Amino acid sequence: MKFRPCIDLHEGKVKQIVGGTLNDSGATENYVSTRGAAFYAALYREKGLTGGHIIMLGPGNREQALTALREYPGGMQVGGGINPENAAEFLEAGASHVIVTSWVFRDGRISRDNLEAMVRSVGRENLVLDLSCRKRDDEYWIVTDRWQKFTDTKLDAETLADLGGSCDEFLVHAADVEGRQQGIEAPVVDLLSGFSPVPSAYAGGIRNLEDIELISSLGRNGIDFTVGSALDIFGGALSFDEVSARYGKD
Repeated sequence: MKFRPCIDLHEGKVKQIVGGTLNDSGATENYVSTRGAAFYAALYREKGLTGGHIIMLGPGNREQALTALREYPGGMQVGGGINPENAAEFLEAGASHVIVTSWVFRDGRISRDNLEAMVRSVGRENLVLDLSCRKRDDEYWIVTDRWQKFTDTKLDAETLADLGGSCDEFLVHAADVEGRQQGIEAPVVDLLSGFSPVPSAYAGGIRNLEDIELISSLGRNGIDFTVGSALDIFGGALSFDEVSARYGKD
């Protein structure tokens, strides 16, 4: 298990938001940084943290994402509006992987044609599928369009097995708790640990070191994690330096 850092971009700024509130009108913000994305990319590079992600939440974030990738070539992944036409630009700028959700889940269901086109465009080895989810009727469903639209696809063992052959990794935000610092969605971590055929990273709800240790326990030390709003570099109380030192390496 290791710590995967993040850079969330909204309206051209590095922010931490409450995930379920993101819509056309904006979002509830936990933190808005005065520093650009390249600052955080340089920080993660200096700490030797790998496999983190840059997420472009809506339009107006492309330039910030590209500057961060150039600051830390090969060190971070990028997602948000990625498709076969624009993926090459981000890979050439230094992204290790591109992260895709909406392009694959079209009109609420998996588009096999789009998934195959994405794999042909970037290669399975450079593709991360974002299977971010929300809970409905005691089950977890994959969501798209800034986590507002439910698809017809459950996050379950069958889906993980089905999609694992088309990507290098999964990234899963538990969107109902994203940015709320109220604890993790333990069943999601347990599901990934038991059934993911590829490396997986979990994000959502982490408050403290106890939550991280719970992920380690539930995930049998095999599920990576991302924490944002709780970190002191984003206005929280959890020490970034401590998390990096304890969990920065496999």
